[in-house]
Amino acid sequence: MVARVIATPAALELIERLKTKHGELMFHQSGGCCDNSAANCYLPTDLTIGAGDKHLGDIGGVPFYISKSQFEYWKHTQLIIDVIDGHGGTFSLEGPEGKAFHTRSRVFNDAERAELQATDD
Repeated sequence: MVARVIATPAALELIERLKTKHGELMFHQSGGCCDNSAANCYLPTDLTIGAGDKHLGDIGGVPFYISKSQFEYWKHTQLIIDVIDGHGGTFSLEGPEGKAFHTRSRVFNDAERAELQATDD
């Protein structure tokens, strides 16, 4: 099964560090505004997930969500969560680590799109 969201080894390492420091985590792909369009890492109590959000999968054992409206723009791509040096988003937990989660993407091929369409809700 093709994954809608994956993480690089550097991102997985930072996720583990944040889990050790903070405990349970969650991600939400920001739609822009003050945090640009970035994968933001939160404590589960920091953001309410609702009917307007879609669970894309888990990275490093942490659930990853995106708004359903934004999913419509990204659904043809696999999100690849990476890490860069710098400050994370204003609200994201990795900021004090001197790192920022960074979203890259690649377009799904025809076979992957067909597989995903067959399983989408």
